[in-house]
Amino acid sequence: MPESELWVTSIFNDHLAGLGNSILGLVGVHPEPRPWADFVVMQFLVVLFLMTVFALLRPRLSVDRPGGFQHAGELIYDFVHGQSEDQLGHEGPRYMAYFGTIFLFILTSNLIGLIPWFESPTMNAPVTLGCALVTFVYYNLVGIQAHGFMYPATFLGPKWWLAPLMFPIEVVSHLARLLSLTVRLYANMFAGEQVTLVFLKLTFFAVPVVFMGLHVFVGLVQAYIFMLLAMVYVGGAVAHEH
Repeated sequence: MPESELWVTSIFNDHLAGLGNSILGLVGVHPEPRPWADFVVMQFLVVLFLMTVFALLRPRLSVDRPGGFQHAGELIYDFVHGQSEDQLGHEGPRYMAYFGTIFLFILTSNLIGLIPWFESPTMNAPVTLGCALVTFVYYNLVGIQAHGFMYPATFLGPKWWLAPLMFPIEVVSHLARLLSLTVRLYANMFAGEQVTLVFLKLTFFAVPVVFMGLHVFVGLVQAYIFMLLAMVYVGGAVAHEH
């Protein structure tokens, strides 16, 4: 077992190596003795945690006697709803399912690393790239849904004679969004995690608490920024003005 392997990853590799290699085989990767990586297992835990939270929340929903659990859920809902309306107008709530999902997934992934013997999956570039790719595909799909076969025309600029110049610029600009979403989230979470770990090893508990609080703040801000950029990209893809 590698020294850096998390205890939960060790469980997966000890008991579910066959399943991991079966999944790798689907994408043409040769079998490995220990196929599960920490960031993959942590993503499974994040998804399981969110599914459990919503499974517990749903039967507790009440109009007359909402509990603290429901108030917390409504607070997040109102926040995402308000942001989607601010960015996309009255059409914003139509896309709330994606915005809320990506926000909660990234936020939970950012903060789970604060739990001892766990790590944030978003401090790994493949995870942030996956989030960026899903967002890229999503906003282009809703753009196609909104404009139909005329969607590529939105890449051509306002005047036909600008099209040869505008089209490659637009294509490069959209591809650059993948890099921007990936690197921004990955770099911030990786740096925050490393700073927290260093001070945990070098100082007493009181000092690392400050950096752990900073890590929480950065995690919240990065989840918000990612969701906000997704809203901006969706808004640009479905807008009819251009």
